[in-house]
Amino acid sequence: MSIVLAVLLGAAIVNAFPSLNARQSITALTTSQIDSFNTYTYYASAGYCTNTQTLAWDCGTNCDANPNFKPVASGGNGDSVQYWFVGYDPNLDTVIVSHQGTNPSEILPLVTDADFFLTSLDSTLFPGVSSDIEVHNGFKDAQADTATDVLAAVESAMSTYGATSVTMVGHSLGAAITLLDSVYLPLWLPEGTTFKTVGYGLPRVGNQDFANYIDANVQLTHINNEEDMVPICPGMFMGFVHPAGEVHIEDSGEWAACPGQDNPSSQCIVGDVPEIWDGDESDHDGPYNGIEMGC
Repeated sequence: MSIVLAVLLGAAIVNAFPSLNARQSITALTTSQIDSFNTYTYYASAGYCTNTQTLAWDCGTNCDANPNFKPVASGGNGDSVQYWFVGYDPNLDTVIVSHQGTNPSEILPLVTDADFFLTSLDSTLFPGVSSDIEVHNGFKDAQADTATDVLAAVESAMSTYGATSVTMVGHSLGAAITLLDSVYLPLWLPEGTTFKTVGYGLPRVGNQDFANYIDANVQLTHINNEEDMVPICPGMFMGFVHPAGEVHIEDSGEWAACPGQDNPSSQCIVGDVPEIWDGDESDHDGPYNGIEMGC
């Protein structure tokens, strides 16, 4: 992840608001809880693989880690449109949706990240969602590029396998797209469908109203690794707010569950990386319990 990208994301001056305090006690995840994320981590990492690889489910370690996965559809070109794939995990009995993250070797995704302002969601894709809910325009456009194709693939997977659960994963830009999918897909899928979202290195996606909407409607876990600078971008001073659900991997290897939005504790990302220059871009890709993101 380029340091220039992070500065462009608006995090050159980022301070936790003085009024923010840890809402509840921070707890450490157990080894079994940490290990339970591995399946989702590999699916998020597989998002970096080409659409051809994921449709054939032949992408090396990322695919081998979930050998029973049944791919249904894939798309994107890894350049102007992020790679994505949809399929069914019979072990979890859920449809998986994964989006490619930010690949520094591809210039267009970086431009997508860097060109931003807060804007309302498209009422055609997000009917009934308040215009007070605003999101990063680049993330909004990236999600819109694949939204209807992803929806059709999820509907096909649910029909084919009789699934009533959808799990969405992604890393970096892919996590941002996935979080928007977490608002989008429930608006179109059958009542009674359950949803779960796991993001890694998630940047801030929207404003306070967006964060509140996520907290009220989305089962979200977003995992931040050590001094990764991307999760503090864009800056809170620009009106961006993280939803709750943070898990922060500390230098000791402990995974800390950080309650509330943008928890300022030094055990959480906002407190651990108060300024952009306190971050380490090499932490962005992991490891997440020994797993590095990428294909």
